[in-house]
Amino acid sequence: MSAGGTNIIFYDIPSTLPQNAWSPNTWKTRYALNYMGLAYKTVWVEHHQVEALSKGLGAAPTGTRPNGSPLYTLPLIHDLSTGAVVADSSKIALYLDATYPNAGASGRRLIPPGSRALHLAFEAAAHPLLAPLYQYGLPATVAHLRPASTAYFERTRAEKWGVALADMAPRGAADAVEWQRVKDGFGTLDAWIQEGGVYLMGETPCYADLWIAGFVQWIKLVLPERWEDMKLWHGGRWATLLASLEPYATV
Repeated sequence: MSAGGTNIIFYDIPSTLPQNAWSPNTWKTRYALNYMGLAYKTVWVEHHQVEALSKGLGAAPTGTRPNGSPLYTLPLIHDLSTGAVVADSSKIALYLDATYPNAGASGRRLIPPGSRALHLAFEAAAHPLLAPLYQYGLPATVAHLRPASTAYFERTRAEKWGVALADMAPRGAADAVEWQRVKDGFGTLDAWIQEGGVYLMGETPCYADLWIAGFVQWIKLVLPERWEDMKLWHGGRWATLLASLEPYATV
């Protein structure tokens, strides 16, 4: 929890990992709240409880299931100061900027003025680049979930991806090919960032950097052996990114 004058409840998904937090999507919002210096309380919600919680709070769906029914996911925040309930990390970032434009000692913004279109375009372009990561991250995540979430997670991910998690991770020769695809995806992100240094827009982090860091955290936490390889990629960029954001990684 960060210091500040707001009263935000942040809903996250627990695990058996030492610090609990693991989800790439909720990490984006955790980084955002910490970076802006906003006070918040984490409430841990098992996967199978997310839909009922979201409906109870009046949150909008964040997508659609394969069967056409509404999908409810975390992150989700409930701002007790305004009554707002916001789901989806990018929408949360926009909400925080609009509601708390002078947050933190330096009035930090997640999406600097004039860069909203850039951020939306970045997320739309970057997500497909990281799609190959899911075949590694999802099966590895199961081992770190609490028993209450395991069966639900396995069932819903199999429905979405069309393959059981036990059969998803590449094996044999396919592993080298698919892991290279993961590296290539991050390589494209590296090329986009290079001119600016550590961060996409220059000397200070923006939401796009936190978006990337959420996925890097996921790899580090649930795929530690893969992280040993990844942290050397692209001149050590991804290890440097996490190290630079460590002050905002409080759980």
